[in-house]
Amino acid sequence: MTTSIDILDDGFGRIRDTVAAALDGIDPELLTARVDPGANTIAWLVWHLTRVQDDHVADAAGSEQVWLSGGWAERFGLPFAPDATGYGQSSADVGRVAGPGVTAESLLGYHDAVRAATGSYLRTLDDAALDRVVDEHWNPPVTLAVRLVSVFSDDLQHAGQAAYARGALERRA
Repeated sequence: MTTSIDILDDGFGRIRDTVAAALDGIDPELLTARVDPGANTIAWLVWHLTRVQDDHVADAAGSEQVWLSGGWAERFGLPFAPDATGYGQSSADVGRVAGPGVTAESLLGYHDAVRAATGSYLRTLDDAALDRVVDEHWNPPVTLAVRLVSVFSDDLQHAGQAAYARGALERRA
């Protein structure tokens, strides 16, 4: 019998597949190119969607973010606070997700590590756990189910944007 947890796990796996396809064999220059001057870059989109998943799932699980525990913050070498996820960043900040530590391999490696942590956490849950309130700052309070679906939705949108940007940039070149 398929459970809600199985469906969530499958969905997060599909995000990983979309991220991997957007990065597979990409020209490194396209990672930081923009469809137009104000657009998000592929590097920023993948970094941001992965940071959001890492931040929100780690918070729900009561665990340390992979960004910190896995040494990814140091590997990427970005000029942001360690807890930055991309929310509220300016166009200039989007352009700062660049440099020698930001490669298709590092982006996918970090995403794979976060995907593994998400999958491990999901396997500790049952359907009843999804009703637990994880954020009382909203009205109504946010349950674990709502938080996970929110992360899934946001991540899938950004993964699709990265895939779209890659196609547009490759056609332009």
